[in-house]
Amino acid sequence: MEDFNWAEQLNCAVTVCDKEGLVLYMNECARATFASSGDMVGRSLMPCHNDRSRGIIAHMLSTGESNSYTITKNGRRKMIYQTPWRKDGEIAGLVEISMVIPDEMPHYNRD
Repeated sequence: MEDFNWAEQLNCAVTVCDKEGLVLYMNECARATFASSGDMVGRSLMPCHNDRSRGIIAHMLSTGESNSYTITKNGRRKMIYQTPWRKDGEIAGLVEISMVIPDEMPHYNRD
């Protein structure tokens, strides 16, 4: 198992799965977010997603592309970033980082 100590107490939710969608790791924030589902480590994340989302997951795993979007959940605005992780250059699964963001957020053009 990889060493995820660096992620354990981040101020965002980090979830890692393998290529089959089995959850390998959830940090403290992710476990709290999904506490009502019980311990997800070792379980498939696929039943938690609709057909559209499962298609996006399959696309990321086959192409190596990332996916990002914002949501509002429980009155809090969040940024979701999903991206493949690799082992020895091959896609090994996905990482999802979910962070609370302010309603108004500065944007800087650094071109």
